[in-house]
Amino acid sequence: MKNLISVILICLLLSTVWSIPGKAEASGISGYYKVYADSLNVRSEPSSKGAVIGSLKIGDVVSVSKEAHGWLSISTDQLSGWVAGYYLKKVDGKDAKAAVKPAELKAKPEAKPAEPITKQVTVLADVLRVREGPGTNHKVLGSVYAGDPLIVLNGKEGWYQVESSNGQAGWVSSQYVGEAGAQQIQSGKLQGKVIVIDPGHGGNDPGMIGAKHETLEKELNLQTALLLAEKLRNQGAQVVMTRTRDDEKPKLSERVKVSQSAAADVFVSIHYNSSTKKTSGTLTFYYADKDERVARAIEGRLSQGTGLKSNGIAFGNYHVLRENSTPSALVELGFLSNEKDEEIVRTSDYQQKATEAIAQGLIDYLTL
Repeated sequence: MKNLISVILICLLLSTVWSIPGKAEASGISGYYKVYADSLNVRSEPSSKGAVIGSLKIGDVVSVSKEAHGWLSISTDQLSGWVAGYYLKKVDGKDAKAAVKPAELKAKPEAKPAEPITKQVTVLADVLRVREGPGTNHKVLGSVYAGDPLIVLNGKEGWYQVESSNGQAGWVSSQYVGEAGAQQIQSGKLQGKVIVIDPGHGGNDPGMIGAKHETLEKELNLQTALLLAEKLRNQGAQVVMTRTRDDEKPKLSERVKVSQSAAADVFVSIHYNSSTKKTSGTLTFYYADKDERVARAIEGRLSQGTGLKSNGIAFGNYHVLRENSTPSALVELGFLSNEKDEEIVRTSDYQQKATEAIAQGLIDYLTL
C-alpha cells in the first residue's frame, strides 16, 4: 500500500513539473516588430531545423506573441510561424498600426498610370538597386549609394523613375529616398562624422557556429551591424557598411579600402567569438596606439551592462586593424561556443543593449 501511495505521489509531482509554463511565454515580449533582414525565413517551429513555411522582407511589420530560445512567434494577415528574434526590432504601437495594412495584402489594387513628378531626392539606404521598371521583378540595372542626389521624373505605386547625376536612369523604391537636403537626421552628436561598420565574414564564410542553436556568426554580425548603423544615423552620423547582404564576402583588403575611401573618422568591425573553453563575455581589440582610445571608449560602455560581462580590451593582430590608417576597433560581442552566451546574444534585448553601448562608446570617442 505504501509503495502504491509513493508511486501516485511521484506521478503527481512529475505532472506538476511538466505543466510549468516554458520560457516561450516571456513577459513583455509581445507587440509589433519590424524586420531588419533582406529576406527572413518563417519556420514551423522555433528552430533552424523547422520547415520553412514562408518569408518576410525588410521593413515588414509583424505581431509577436511569445519567445522561445531566441525565436519569436509571429503572425501577419496571411502567415504565422517562428523567426530568428535577432532579425526583428520592437516598434511603437502607433507606428506599427500605420505600417500594417492587411487590406493591401488581400487585394492588389488596379495598376495606376505613372504620375509625372519633378523633384530632387537623396538616397537614404547604403546601397539602393536601380531597376528597369517599377517593381522587384524587373531587371537590376545598377546601384546608387547613400547621399547620392536623384532627379525624380515619375512615380508609380511606391516606386520612382529617377535619373542620377552621372546619367544613370531607372526605377528605385521610394521607401529608401528622402527629400533633397532632408536626410533622416539633421542634427545629432555625430553630425558630420563618417563611421564605417564592418560585419565580419559573409558569403561562403559563416564564421563561428553556435554550440547549441547552430547560430551562424556571419548572420548575427550583419544583424548587429545594421542595428548599430541605424542608431548611429539617428545621431547624425554618415554610416558606410562594408557589406549589407548575407551573401556578400568582401576581401579583408577591400574592407580596409572602404574605410580609406570614405575618409572615415572611425572603423568598427563586428564579430562573435569562439573558444575551446567555456569562456564568456565581450572583448574589444585594438592594434596600434591610434586605436586604443576607440577600444577603451567602446569597452567602457559595454562594461556598464549588456547581459554579458566585459573582458576588457586586448591587442589584436587582425588585418582590418593592422592595415587600417583609420582609428579602428574589432568587437567580439559574445562566445557562440558557450551555450549560455549564444542564448543571450540571439535575443532582441541583448542586440539593443549591445548596439546602444557601442553607439554611446563612439559618441564618447568622437565628441569628448
